[in-house]
Amino acid sequence: MSDAPTLPTTGREWHLLSRPVGWPKPEDFALVEAEVRTPGEGQVLVRNTYLSVDPYMRGRMSAAKSYVAPFELGKVMQGGAVGEVVASNAEGIAVGDHVLHFFGWREYAVVDAKNAVTVDPEAAPLSAYLGVLGMTGLTAYAGLLRTASFKEGDSVFVSGAAGAVGSQVGQIAKLKGASRVIGSAGSDEKVKLLVEEYGFDAAFNYRNGSVSEQLRDAAPDGIDVYFDNVGGDHLEAAIGSLNRDGRIAVCGMISVYNNTRPAPGPKNLARLIQTRGRIEGFLVGDHYDLQPQFVREVGPWVRSGELKYRETVVEGIENNLEAFLGVLRGDNTGKMIVKL
Repeated sequence: MSDAPTLPTTGREWHLLSRPVGWPKPEDFALVEAEVRTPGEGQVLVRNTYLSVDPYMRGRMSAAKSYVAPFELGKVMQGGAVGEVVASNAEGIAVGDHVLHFFGWREYAVVDAKNAVTVDPEAAPLSAYLGVLGMTGLTAYAGLLRTASFKEGDSVFVSGAAGAVGSQVGQIAKLKGASRVIGSAGSDEKVKLLVEEYGFDAAFNYRNGSVSEQLRDAAPDGIDVYFDNVGGDHLEAAIGSLNRDGRIAVCGMISVYNNTRPAPGPKNLARLIQTRGRIEGFLVGDHYDLQPQFVREVGPWVRSGELKYRETVVEGIENNLEAFLGVLRGDNTGKMIVKL
């Protein structure tokens, strides 16, 4: 086993103390000092450099049955992370290598080598492997191309379009020949960003009025694809503007994550009969077979600058919770990253 000269004995990590009701509160969590273990056979010790915070983590804080096990009370939470290997007891991963893994919300992680993917800091900034070239990017790629069956000439509407996933969906659609790409966002600054930097054909601030009316104005000829990150009134608006054989890919519904009572559903679902429309939910975990194709196609776009991305970087593990709450509030532009 090879070691870095001095290894830490403790590191900080975030624990879930109680299951939030409605909006998570600081007292539902604790930042604790924990022992840093020596890696066993086939394991590596990683000093995390960047941590990911994502909307789906809110669901894991609940005990409700879902597609992934809830976070355990009194134990460290999980999430995407990228870091440097500081001790290795595994073949094929050396001290000094950088790896992507799923043991975030902590400073140091002991990871089974089979659950760590080496990444190249020369090919792209390390933080990009949590966003534009990571799970976020693959979510955009798989949801648009496979779930929504995007084809050249489609008109595409994306909600939460200034977020990490949404901004990539719109740009990939443009790069692949969409006839029109429309985005919604929660501020005039984000709307400007969508049009001027990300190349959307039109965008609107959903706080400025009826989503349905603003979408009709932005897409007078209707939409063929809706990529849903928000749900609620956005989903209803999209159904109202859907063209014949339109497709809706449901990635997230951030508008309802903190509701304590069921939100009303769209009132116009019967329109799907007229349009022969399709709504399909998806999880990125079902589409990892696309990862090599995704990196082959999107990597060059990132390197050439054809596909632009933003990150909102928060410094320090002590601010990890606040960064997560910021994602739920929509404070971030692009991918929210915590830098340790």
